[in-house]
Amino acid sequence: MNRLVVPAGLLLLVVVMLVALGVGAVSIPVGDVWRAVLGEGETQVVSIVRDLRGPRVLLAALVGAGLAMSGAALQGTLRNPLAEPYLLGVSGGAAVGAVVALTVGLGSATVVTLAAFGGAAVATGVVALLARIAGGRAEPRLLLMAGVVVGAFANAVILVALADAPPDRIRGALWWMMGSTADATWPAVARTAMALLLFGGILVVRARELDVLSLGEEPAVALGADVDRAARTVFLVASWLAASTVAAVGLIGFVGLVVPNLARALGAHRHRALLVVSAVYGGTLLVAADVAARSVRAPVELPLGAVTALVGVPFFLARLRRLA
Repeated sequence: MNRLVVPAGLLLLVVVMLVALGVGAVSIPVGDVWRAVLGEGETQVVSIVRDLRGPRVLLAALVGAGLAMSGAALQGTLRNPLAEPYLLGVSGGAAVGAVVALTVGLGSATVVTLAAFGGAAVATGVVALLARIAGGRAEPRLLLMAGVVVGAFANAVILVALADAPPDRIRGALWWMMGSTADATWPAVARTAMALLLFGGILVVRARELDVLSLGEEPAVALGADVDRAARTVFLVASWLAASTVAAVGLIGFVGLVVPNLARALGAHRHRALLVVSAVYGGTLLVAADVAARSVRAPVELPLGAVTALVGVPFFLARLRRLA
């Protein structure tokens, strides 16, 4: 991998974040944005940049990084470049937990976060169980198929949960399901950053296991790896990382699919490098998508999940055709 890939990605991320901090109802030049970040300039501009747009931009960067790292880990574990949290039912399970919490009136950030983690844990267990029932063991192909089924079931559960909920809660839950960083706060940024450091750090530390798993079962066993245990551990950690992003901003699909494939195209093949590059470019992609969501039809804001889907679905179809 070219050594300039990560520095170039970080520079691009900083530029996109500065642009994002300047875009909104009040347009702020990049120079004024930079001064406001440093605490200089007009009080109103500093307040807009630091208190209103700062949490939103940072949260989008952290969520994009988390989704991209989760997707890269799942693709390595399942040996399938089309795997990602949204398609494997992990995000759907987290969404079920969070939406149920919202619809019953338990809308505090702590409760929603715990509910999302619980839903993701249940979905992960069900996916693994279905794969084992179908094939006697958690094979990658069966895991992917089971994930699609669990994701569809999760959507049905969400619709049932919303059937008799009060209108105000339905509106909030539906907007949350479509993904948005509009309600970002500094505590949410802190929680997501902690989850990214913890779960993303574990994935980076275990990157060598991912390298072995990606070789296939027989080569991995020949190298002395406990394939089932390593796959379960990585799958669980990647799922928890995805759940933390769902708890923060709702359902955002296809970032975990597109970015790891882009990172491989940039030359990142070993998983430690792949995870780092995916985190950098995943953050950049989601910050850019958030800018598009709030500026394309301003003052109307588009759902962030819809913007990423507009990019991800054509990419998925093109990648699927190439693999066919």
